[in-house]
Amino acid sequence: MSGTNTEVIVVGGGVIGLTTAVVLAESGHRVGLWTRDPVARTTSAVAGALVWPYRIEPARQVGAWLEESLRHYVRLARIPDRTGVRVVAGLMADTPLTGLGSWASQVPELREARTEELPGGVAQGLRAAVPLIDMPVYLRYLKTRLRAAGGTVERRSVTGFAEPAAESSVVVDCSGLGARELAGDASLYPVRGQVVIVENPGIDEWFVAAVPGSSETTYLLPQPYGVLLGGTASDHSWDLSPDPAEAEAIVARCARIRPELAGARVLEHRVGLRPARPRVRLEAEPLPGGGRVVHNYGHGGAGVTVAWGCAEAAARLAVASV
Repeated sequence: MSGTNTEVIVVGGGVIGLTTAVVLAESGHRVGLWTRDPVARTTSAVAGALVWPYRIEPARQVGAWLEESLRHYVRLARIPDRTGVRVVAGLMADTPLTGLGSWASQVPELREARTEELPGGVAQGLRAAVPLIDMPVYLRYLKTRLRAAGGTVERRSVTGFAEPAAESSVVVDCSGLGARELAGDASLYPVRGQVVIVENPGIDEWFVAAVPGSSETTYLLPQPYGVLLGGTASDHSWDLSPDPAEAEAIVARCARIRPELAGARVLEHRVGLRPARPRVRLEAEPLPGGGRVVHNYGHGGAGVTVAWGCAEAAARLAVASV
């Protein structure tokens, strides 16, 4: 990365924007992060946040971004109380060991599950220990880390790049679904995800069964605040209201894996919209007047999973030849 001290405005206060801003600020650049919503109310705050690729393309680049991100998360898991990052064991159902990519070599304890380790109805799966993140804690950590590096965070909405470009020659677009209007990207669409938070009846391992292309998934993720149960993946749905029937179906699916969940007290319902497109957009383009905008959005269901790798790549584009 260039040694020039560059002023950069990052648009978007979710995990992608915060991580990119941290990378730039800790490299010595003056960074202002503009976010329409409070960090705690972004889509990222709703994420289940298991570090594993889900609904994101292109696969070849995803692997490299994921490897870089894993290195960061493993380090952050050494101080879980501060970061919200823990390395937790669990089972990825209906997934073969072959074809995962080179990133799999970085995952400790990754192996084919034995028959006796599979719940009823699951034919195969992988055992692994991967980072699982308490997102409210983690987002606060990133915000604190950004400010410690000299960055600023401002609640500010924009309707185009002219506004940030008037204050900085380098703009990084991490606006997620907002890029549909901000960047005029009609290929970007929401994938609605609904989850249910219940009291933890003693579960300490995660479980995921996600069938590609299905609007229903089954996952249970033990978090410090309870067990996060999921979920849904409804393409092109903008509805942020929890659906009681979907919530009931989610709990029922998870209870088939862990029966003790059937009677667990419901604490909260959450809905988030994943920003999906045919492939992640990570590229720079010129702005009128000689500036540059770097797009870093469209991470589908894997924004947390690839955040550090994409942030490093976006930061290199942001300050190249400045």
